[in-house]
Amino acid sequence: MKNLILLILLTCFTVSCGRSLLGDGGELVGVGISGWSEPNPHGMVLIRQSTFEMGPAGPDSIWGIYQNPKGVSIDDFWMDETEITNAEYRQFVYWVRDSIIRERLYSAGDETYKITEDRDGNPIEPPVLNWNKPIPTERRATEDELTAIRSVYWTNPITGETKIDPKQMIYRYSVFDETSYALRRNRIDSAERIRNTDVAADAEEIMISKDTAYINEEGRIVSETVTRPLSSIWDFLNTYIIPIYPDETVWVNDFNNAYNEPYIRLYFNHPGYNDYPVVGVSWEQANAFCVWRTEYLKKSIDVKFRNTIEPYRLPTEAEFECAARSGKSENIYPWETDGVVSKKNCFLGNFKQGAGDYVKDNYLITAPVASFSPNESGLYDMAGNVAEWTSTAYLESGPEIMSDMNPEYRYNAAKEDPYALKKKVVRGGSWKDIAHFIRSDIRNFEYQNEQRSYIGFRCVRTCVGFSKTKTKTVTNRK
Repeated sequence: MKNLILLILLTCFTVSCGRSLLGDGGELVGVGISGWSEPNPHGMVLIRQSTFEMGPAGPDSIWGIYQNPKGVSIDDFWMDETEITNAEYRQFVYWVRDSIIRERLYSAGDETYKITEDRDGNPIEPPVLNWNKPIPTERRATEDELTAIRSVYWTNPITGETKIDPKQMIYRYSVFDETSYALRRNRIDSAERIRNTDVAADAEEIMISKDTAYINEEGRIVSETVTRPLSSIWDFLNTYIIPIYPDETVWVNDFNNAYNEPYIRLYFNHPGYNDYPVVGVSWEQANAFCVWRTEYLKKSIDVKFRNTIEPYRLPTEAEFECAARSGKSENIYPWETDGVVSKKNCFLGNFKQGAGDYVKDNYLITAPVASFSPNESGLYDMAGNVAEWTSTAYLESGPEIMSDMNPEYRYNAAKEDPYALKKKVVRGGSWKDIAHFIRSDIRNFEYQNEQRSYIGFRCVRTCVGFSKTKTKTVTNRK
């Protein structure tokens, strides 16, 4: 009987000619994962992984620069080929404006401006805005609709000028702090915090800091950093409320005793400046734009694939330098020459040529994006035009304290922190800088809540695609 059972078991796992019924032949072949292949992001350039010497390419006694480069390696990422333009940032502003109008039309009694059920008839909590429902034009709007539409505008009682009310253009968003959540010391289960089995599990209460924001009874935005005992994954969710309208007054505040008033009225709101880089945007506003751009993209994608999308974000300082120098340690500018003019004696970027000389490159202030030739990576204006925000917190030591793999230093300053801790790295130099300060290996900083007429930004996204997948090659053994 035992022999009969053994024979039956052997028969279950074998077929004629000695083949296994298992499709893999009983061998370790791995289990692949199918997924959705992202299309190439619109208007972005793929920067391939590379290694380069980060930091000054050579000493400069005149400027007090000492050569102390650091070898680093950067993974693949996508980068906007140009700075974010007025037209592109205006899309963000108008989206916020139209969201407010739809909310007010819904509150006025028109329930069609929100979606309360999904396709299967299940309730959606809370209801979401219905973007398929158009906002009526003022000519066709009812009195209640007209009140809601006009409520987001402000009229100057002296000049009579009507424009979008900057104080109402507020974007609220939440971000999961994946880095803090991943740190072993922040594990909710105290037994997981220490791997050393000779040490007892640390049951000490862990304190966590998180950012939160709300609007008080007076209608003011209150931003706080709260510190409390770690209790759940929700303690890693940070909430922000950011006024996102650019500061149009930077043209006056940045320059004393200059007649720049026309730029206040025209630069962000005149069609002639559509393709110029947006300015007057703080680091905080640039981050809000990245979050909105990510969510805007996700809404156009099937729900089951939305979490596979890498978010738009500001480039790290290392990514910006790598992209500007095309991954070449010897390049001090985005172009291959150490000079700032081409062989045909044409300027290679928009910058200040000397004392009081802003126009020799044909532009007094900013230039339309892509007015000059791209670098080897296909990126425009990586030097000059506008300096650009990075995600990196500024320290004098810079790359020295960072990892040599995807280097980055982050410090999420609390509101109560000293102002000196709220510096962020700015790269690329601008239209108001001389040639030295537009070098790709020179770093500078600005405070995260500051807005300038010479600072803009562009976005990046980590590259994830099937092209990065490599198949393991196995030699047949006889």
